[in-house]
Amino acid sequence: MISSSSMSVLRRPPVRRSARELATMLAATLLSIAPIARADEPSPTAESPARGPGLSQESARIDLTKDTRGTGGEELDAPAPEAPPPPPYKKTLVLDSTVGAIGFLGEFGKVAPPGPWMHVQLGYELLRWLMLYGEGELAFTDTSNRQAAPNTRTFPLLGFGGGARFTIRFTERVGVYAQGGFGMLKADIATNALGILGFRDAESLGVYVGGRLGVEWFQINRHFALGLNAGMRTAQGFAKLGAGTDTPLMLDGGASLRYAF
Repeated sequence: MISSSSMSVLRRPPVRRSARELATMLAATLLSIAPIARADEPSPTAESPARGPGLSQESARIDLTKDTRGTGGEELDAPAPEAPPPPPYKKTLVLDSTVGAIGFLGEFGKVAPPGPWMHVQLGYELLRWLMLYGEGELAFTDTSNRQAAPNTRTFPLLGFGGGARFTIRFTERVGVYAQGGFGMLKADIATNALGILGFRDAESLGVYVGGRLGVEWFQINRHFALGLNAGMRTAQGFAKLGAGTDTPLMLDGGASLRYAF
């Protein structure tokens, strides 16, 4: 009869074999899982999804100086753009207005002091250097050089005429001109108000002949030009009656604005 101790001895080997087999199976399982776990880890050279496709570690670096550089291939040393060429010259109407002063020489200057003077001129440029024009003017003066207040009389001078202007342009922006003309001029005053002073003919239209010199500064806009001018003329209607040596000269000048249509 087999004792209980003998039975326990007979059962131990199978238990040992089962534990050994279990250990072997566990080791095999761990060895099979390890490659799979390593395959799931990203390699150092693999692309990072957070950086976007096609971007390497070098290209993912932030450039802190890009805002201080020019954009679009801008060249800091590039020369400044040149001004556009002036439009071609063409014949046109020209309106010229002047504001200035007028003064008188001769015997009439002993009666009337200098006064404000306004002049307007409309011409047509037949050539780049030649213009025919018509003109009108308005001036104011008084008799304060001869008559004291309250007998002083203030009166306007009215005139109109025409002539020709010759222009030389040194550059596209600067030119000078000379013009000659003739017309008629009178003092618009009560009858015999100047007659009692010896200038009766000045109360009616009389002929004047004169010339003018000027300089013009043409603007980039071809329609406009600024200028200065001065003129001198003789007006026989303002000669004093009975004074055979009187030379009735008038001097005028001012700043002008030209508009070419």
